[in-house]
Amino acid sequence: MDEEPHGRAIPTTWIGAEDLPVLFVNTFVGQVQPQEKAFYLTIGQTVPPALLGTPEEQTEQLEQIAYVPVKPVARLAFTRSRLEELIAILRTNLDQYDQIVGEDGDGEQI
Repeated sequence: MDEEPHGRAIPTTWIGAEDLPVLFVNTFVGQVQPQEKAFYLTIGQTVPPALLGTPEEQTEQLEQIAYVPVKPVARLAFTRSRLEELIAILRTNLDQYDQIVGEDGDGEQI
């Protein structure tokens, strides 16, 4: 996005984004902090536990699991206007994806 200090648009350029690792995420927590006028988004990665053996052995293993850990990847804070901008960007990307791949994600329209 271009900022306009003193009425002049100044272009922005992303430097080094291609050098960052791409991390798979599948767990999200959103929080609202009205007194700070901020929205917090914590993004993480959850891997299901490996359950091996017969169905009965897997059930026993599952009963022993107290929790599944979530590895935090990022914690972000947004103002309301930046959150609206993020939502619009995500909606545009989802619409583009659906047009190219299909709404069910495997190339077939549902």
